[in-house]
Amino acid sequence: MNTAALRYETKARHESMRELWRVNGPALTRFALKLTLGDKHRAEDIIQETLVRAWRHPEVVDGRVDVIRSWLFTICRRVSIDMWRANLRHNNYVVEENLTDSPNPVDLIDQAVTAMDVRAALAQLTPEHRQVIVQMYYLGRSIAEIATELGIPEGTVKSRTYYALRQLKQLLSAPFSRALTA
Repeated sequence: MNTAALRYETKARHESMRELWRVNGPALTRFALKLTLGDKHRAEDIIQETLVRAWRHPEVVDGRVDVIRSWLFTICRRVSIDMWRANLRHNNYVVEENLTDSPNPVDLIDQAVTAMDVRAALAQLTPEHRQVIVQMYYLGRSIAEIATELGIPEGTVKSRTYYALRQLKQLLSAPFSRALTA
């Protein structure tokens, strides 16, 4: 490859990474902060390693925009788990077997990822379906309370709940693009 072509390719990759950061940077930062329980420095380390892996895989970065965010979040999650495990190994922590009160950081990461998946799926529902699901499952209201609150018949609440849950099941069980690995 000649020097001009190499410079052009390098410039294109820089532009691609800038665009990747512009579109996904804020969401990736929020996600990394959740994974580190607010530790800004560790979150920055995780983001940096995630972006290095993205740089190493231009075939993913230059691919479809709808795939890259889930790929980045998956890589970010894996990097945070790897860093947590490496930290345990290198700091020679003594782990007692009866530490049942301490939450497992990997579980917290899984919960954060699940919550993000559920939020994304809820965002794809119609406003009427989303409203019923939020009222029932997040606010703990009964069918009668929801019907009164929304001014609709109880049968409509049941119907909307049924179809909303059916669509959520499809959205959440659809194969995500997480099969791409670093």
